[in-house]
Amino acid sequence: MILFLAGTSDARELAIHLQRQGYSLLATVVTESAAESLRANDIAYQVGRLSVNDMVAIIQKHEMTCVVDASHPYAEEASKTAMAAAKACDIPYIRYERPKEEFISPLITEVEDYEEAAKLAQAHKGTIMLTTGSKTLEVFAKHLLCDDIRLICRMLPNLENMEKCNRLGIKQKDIVAIQGPFSESLNKSLCEQYNVTLMITKESGKVGSVDEKISAALQLEIPVILIKRPKVQYDNFGTSFEKVTQLLGGFLK
Repeated sequence: MILFLAGTSDARELAIHLQRQGYSLLATVVTESAAESLRANDIAYQVGRLSVNDMVAIIQKHEMTCVVDASHPYAEEASKTAMAAAKACDIPYIRYERPKEEFISPLITEVEDYEEAAKLAQAHKGTIMLTTGSKTLEVFAKHLLCDDIRLICRMLPNLENMEKCNRLGIKQKDIVAIQGPFSESLNKSLCEQYNVTLMITKESGKVGSVDEKISAALQLEIPVILIKRPKVQYDNFGTSFEKVTQLLGGFLK
C-alpha cells in the first residue's frame, strides 16, 4: 500500500490514475471538501494534518511500501514531514509536483517568500489583490493593512477563512470568497471591479490557474509580485503522471 498526500486537484487525479494502475492507496487530505473526488472513486482517505509521528504510525500500521507526496507546491512543511516519515520507516519517497509556468515581463517582480512580498508591497499605494490564499494571511495583514492601501483578499469560501479575516481586521467588503479555478476573463473583471493596482500571487502552475491571473493583470498593465516556489531538494521527482508511475515501477517491482 502507498501513503499518498493528495494536496491538489491534479494530485487527486493522480491518485485515481495510480489506483487504475492497480496500486493500493491511502490518501491524506486536509479538508473534507478535498476528499470528495477520492470518495467518489472509492479511494481510502484520511482527513487532517499529520505530524511525522502520525505518518510513521500509519505507514507501520498498514505496512506501507512507499510514500507519494503530491501536496501543494507551496506545502513545504507537508513535504518535509513526508520525507522524514519515509526515511524513518526506510521506504521510498516520491515527489509529484505540477510543472512550473515561466513568465517574462518588466511588470513581474519575483520574490523568495511571503514576507519579502509583503514588505515589497508596502511601498505601493492603491488597491492590492492578494491571491495567495488564507494560510499566510497574517503576514500580509501585518504589513499591508494601512490607510494608503486597500487589501483585497481572495480565498476559499469557508467558515475558517472568514473567521480568520474577522480576527485580522479584514473588512467584509475586501474579501472575495470564491472557489477556483478562474478564467482569464473573470480575473480581469475582478481586477477592474476593484480598481486593482498591484497583484500578489504564487507560481502555482497551470492547474493552479496562475497563468490566467498573471495574463489578466498584464493585459491591464497591473504590476505583479510573484512568489517563487520553496526550494526543497527531492530525491525522486516527477512532474507528470507517467514519471511517477515509472518511479513507482522501479521501487515496487
